Amino acid sequence: MSAPATGRGGTVTAATAAVSAPGRPLSSAVVVLSTVVAVISLGVGALLAVAGAAGYAAGAWVSPEPLSPGLIGAAMVGVAPGLLTLGRAGTWEEVRSLYLPLVVVMVGLSAVTLLNAGSLRVAVGGPLFLVLFSLGWVPVVGVLALASVGCLAAQYRGPAAGPSRTGPVPVPVPVPVPAWSRPLLAVLGSGWLGIGAGLLFLPGFWSAFVPWTVNRADAQGLGVWALSLGVGVLASLAEDDLGRSRPALRAVPAVAVACGLLLAVRAPDVAWGSGGAVSLLALLGGLLVTGATGQLLLARAAREEAGRAAPGKPRGAAGPGA
Repeated sequence: MSAPATGRGGTVTAATAAVSAPGRPLSSAVVVLSTVVAVISLGVGALLAVAGAAGYAAGAWVSPEPLSPGLIGAAMVGVAPGLLTLGRAGTWEEVRSLYLPLVVVMVGLSAVTLLNAGSLRVAVGGPLFLVLFSLGWVPVVGVLALASVGCLAAQYRGPAAGPSRTGPVPVPVPVPVPAWSRPLLAVLGSGWLGIGAGLLFLPGFWSAFVPWTVNRADAQGLGVWALSLGVGVLASLAEDDLGRSRPALRAVPAVAVACGLLLAVRAPDVAWGSGGAVSLLALLGGLLVTGATGQLLLARAAREEAGRAAPGKPRGAAGPGA
């Protein structure tokens, strides 16, 4: 095995050493589950979003308006591309800011489904397709919820450090979250977290602030997604490394765009003059700006690193005594 490159004085430099990525090795179970959830989310989410845009409430439970199940579907579609990239990571630290919100979504939707079993299509009847969809939703969401928690437990039962799942990789140079953006991210994450907790645990009160008609199941389903977005934003802030938050940075702007498009299509259903509508637009805009800005900063950091490496040896190159 080649010796790592050394800096002046013979010391190993973090920017050039080709070693195992620091951190807890990523479990293959986490990658497999994330891929399964992403594929299911693309199919089911597209169905809910397209039906909602067309004016049909195609969710697993009865909804007074198509916008709520449509937004849940749009969020599922938006997060799927980020989940599909988790397999490229080598350590748990690189994916946890997206996987932890995934656990929140799966466990939360499973709980909401059980708590509102009386309003499920399979219980109240309706069009055959929706009844069958509801019948399949219950076990699939339940199994994925249990699997997501099981994979999380397996991840932490594994070794705390060691070779990465993808083998030796160059040690990445951290890209800290800019100091000016930290208060804004804290406000954004806390906003989503607070609204999500309110809709989930006090739906009777907080549903009055939703700028369209919702029932208990709708409010709690939307609350689960809002809660997960808050967890994701705050987890990325706690990481303080844009490189580690890369999957989440891919997911949040896609969620914002998908939900924004659906809101634009169903604009007549929304009370745009209400405080709830203004808050929703501000929070979605915050997700879009956060994701886009983070990816631009990562791209700039990569260009600067490439420029520093260009005059000398490439990163990870072996010394003459290899």
